[in-house]
Amino acid sequence: MDKTTIRNEVREVLTKMSEEAYHDRSITVVKKVLQEPYIIEANTIGITISNKPEVDTIHLIEELWQLGKKVAIPKCNPKTREMSFYAIESFDQLETVYMHLREPIPEKSEFIDANEMDVILVPGVVFDMFGYRVGYGGGYYDRYVINYRKGKLISLLFDEQLYEQVPTDVHDCPVDIIVTPTKRIDCVTQRGAN
Repeated sequence: MDKTTIRNEVREVLTKMSEEAYHDRSITVVKKVLQEPYIIEANTIGITISNKPEVDTIHLIEELWQLGKKVAIPKCNPKTREMSFYAIESFDQLETVYMHLREPIPEKSEFIDANEMDVILVPGVVFDMFGYRVGYGGGYYDRYVINYRKGKLISLLFDEQLYEQVPTDVHDCPVDIIVTPTKRIDCVTQRGAN
């Protein structure tokens, strides 16, 4: 199956999830990721403001603030397909842009260099056990993380988003860890075993 077919298939499954299941499963993932050693040890964490049906990150961001973590949110440039991260301390520092995405207002936020982030939480539609993902088609994250060496790439997803294997391209950058309501997958180990 090609990426577009897989992307559409999974999105259709996720949109059928009940509001209650979506909320409960998101909370389960958030609780699990907050116990992740890399998150506990991190000072600065890159994370997107989720859009349903992605795992809800609003509660996670609030929890990270409570723990004294610096939270950096991406700002996308659709013309260049590049991304920059900005630290926010309040949701008031966000604006709604194209495709209903909520992004930081650069003038109200602190620019964060990639190498300042200890962990980047990478979104996507479909993932496999090796950490490869089918994103939304823009290639923003693959471009951004290609030179990221400082910390870990972690993805939060629902079990329905996990496939045995997804099609990959040369430029695809896999994540290191996947957290779902029922699993924690060390993708680095999986890639080594393959």
